[in-house]
Amino acid sequence: MSACASLAANAPSGVGPALRAVDCLANEAAATAFSRLFGSAGSLTPALTILLTLYIAFFAVSLLTGRSRVSVSALTPRMMTLGLVLTFATSWLAYQGVVWNLAIGAPDQIAGVLLGSKGSATQLFADRIDLIFAAIAEVASVSGGGQGGALQSAAAGSFTPGNLMWLGALLLMLGTVGVLVTARIALAVMLAIGPVFVVLGLFAGTRGLAAGWLRGVVLTAITPLFVVLGGGLMLELLVPVVSALREGEGIDGRAAMALFMIAAIHIALMTMVLRVIGSMVAGWQVFGLAVPEVRDHIGVAAANPHATHFSETPAVGLGTNPNSRHTIGFASAAIAAEPAPAPAPAADRTNITNRTIVTGTAEATSLPVLRGTNRTRGIGSRYQSRRPPAQGMIR
Repeated sequence: MSACASLAANAPSGVGPALRAVDCLANEAAATAFSRLFGSAGSLTPALTILLTLYIAFFAVSLLTGRSRVSVSALTPRMMTLGLVLTFATSWLAYQGVVWNLAIGAPDQIAGVLLGSKGSATQLFADRIDLIFAAIAEVASVSGGGQGGALQSAAAGSFTPGNLMWLGALLLMLGTVGVLVTARIALAVMLAIGPVFVVLGLFAGTRGLAAGWLRGVVLTAITPLFVVLGGGLMLELLVPVVSALREGEGIDGRAAMALFMIAAIHIALMTMVLRVIGSMVAGWQVFGLAVPEVRDHIGVAAANPHATHFSETPAVGLGTNPNSRHTIGFASAAIAAEPAPAPAPAADRTNITNRTIVTGTAEATSLPVLRGTNRTRGIGSRYQSRRPPAQGMIR
């Protein structure tokens, strides 16, 4: 707590100290929230025990009813899911070492590799922003009137070079420091409540929430990466502009206009970056955590042996449009559909009844339209009747 308190006290001195204070306070807040949720005396520890019991009970019921099997392919995903949930929901060391460090450190390390810097690329970027703001403040103090006079003229509405310089500095601060600090605080909040969403990944009905939480973590984690990379290019353009701001006892108007334009372009770039990151994260399938979409099997080609086919025959009769088609019934791969009889002459057409005769076993015709799990292979199948299915004809 003393380290974070000292960093928080030095936060107003610059962008770099502010980011260090935010990181320290965020880590401490996440650790406190984790201990209060699922720690040794956590409030949600009994709820976690109940959910794990229900998960195992549901799996046992699925074995008894034949919905699942005792096999490697069926047990491995469930055991891995259960182990990961227990690990990340009950151990702060594992959660901090994997989730926290991966979300905080991985984008920073990638930015450092791309920029060729040693140490934290985000902190180096923040220190360079502090140098830019220090140079702007020095130019404003030397050019007469100081910061107070510049702010008063800006409030009066006069577009002087000093006003443009301060407006450009304000936009630059919002596009760099504002986005970085906002992303770090949002990431800290997402990671603090993360154990709750990790537990929700146990059940299929709540995996969508876990997938959405993981998308939010990735969104807030990679935002500083794009801010540092895009801001690094803008800082390279700003260095000669800030050097040319001072002109004798005043401020160069062209340099002030250039500073304002670069800051406005940086704001537009950050807006575009956020939209691009949102589109990228929205299309991520999250390692199978998302609920699979229900696929429509109607009209699937006959080349698929597991597909369900619908037989359509023209309904020909008195007062019926011969161009219309009417669905008579359905047939699976084990059912053979016989075509309707040929139409009779026009004189006898009043007594025509259009039927499709579907021949097959009673077991085959009772199959559902959508393909499901065979329930005769479970543990409970030993109690079913051993009588062979009766053969028959369905008309």
